[in-house]
Amino acid sequence: MEYHKNHVPEISLVCPCFNEEEVIERFMQEVNVVLNEINKSFEIIFINDGSQDHTMDELLSVKKKYKNIKIINLSRNFGKEAALTAGLDKAQGEVIIPIDVDLQHPPQLIKEFLLKWEEGYDVVLAKRKSRSTESFFKKISAILFYKFHYSISSINVPENVGDYRLMTKKVVDAIKKLPENQRFMKGLFAWVGFRTTTVEYEVADRHAGTTTFGGWKLWNFALEGITSFSTLPLRIWFYIGIIISLISFIYGSLIILKTIFLGIDAPGYASTMTTILFLGGVQLVGIGVLGEYIGRIYMESKRRPTYIIEAEY
Repeated sequence: MEYHKNHVPEISLVCPCFNEEEVIERFMQEVNVVLNEINKSFEIIFINDGSQDHTMDELLSVKKKYKNIKIINLSRNFGKEAALTAGLDKAQGEVIIPIDVDLQHPPQLIKEFLLKWEEGYDVVLAKRKSRSTESFFKKISAILFYKFHYSISSINVPENVGDYRLMTKKVVDAIKKLPENQRFMKGLFAWVGFRTTTVEYEVADRHAGTTTFGGWKLWNFALEGITSFSTLPLRIWFYIGIIISLISFIYGSLIILKTIFLGIDAPGYASTMTTILFLGGVQLVGIGVLGEYIGRIYMESKRRPTYIIEAEY
């Protein structure tokens, strides 16, 4: 179903793209079939996040073939969280659905989203049934991240749930009010709340290309999630400092008593170096944790925009 520019669409699909030239045409074919079966007015918003291949050319090509497509071309690669934010800012639909174009998010699930929405839910999460398509490292790191995040944060980020979900306009409007520049979108989605339900799906293989989320990016992404919603790592080092001070006091007291009753005992080189290196290492790790939070404060204090749009089509 088409819509005119002065008419608010019922559905907005938000599709961040980075080097996705091989999958865009196939993605549009499958999504277009689903949306036409639903028979609701829609818009599809593609965000080109500084792609270095021919993604932009492919987007302009599909815009000529299909209706109701908007293209936002960012001035450089700002990262998926920023690209997703740009799409949410531009979406006008009654419901907004972020979806990856690599077809690991099955478009057919949109129908189930809408059924749950019609039941009165404001947020419908797509939860993967398994991680069979992922490497052993990704499976283990995901399990450890969620367990650790649950233990330190008051905000529960749903396990095995990504950005693929349905949100009503009022949910997205609430997310837009959150001012932070360093954005962990899964955490922000969870933080705003609203009536939520879940539907399960099997993750498909990528239609083409390879993922850009390697080990280093996943590590930084996990740090972003941990430091965005908890100050417990800072508090932990306060308690570690108390414990080490207590141990040092007890050890010092023993040395004094030993000296008084047994005479002066020359300290050993090995024990001295071990103590120095241990305390030095603890201090450096503590400074590192503190630096991570100070770095976030520094970046937020600049108040730079989350993204810059080069052009819209």
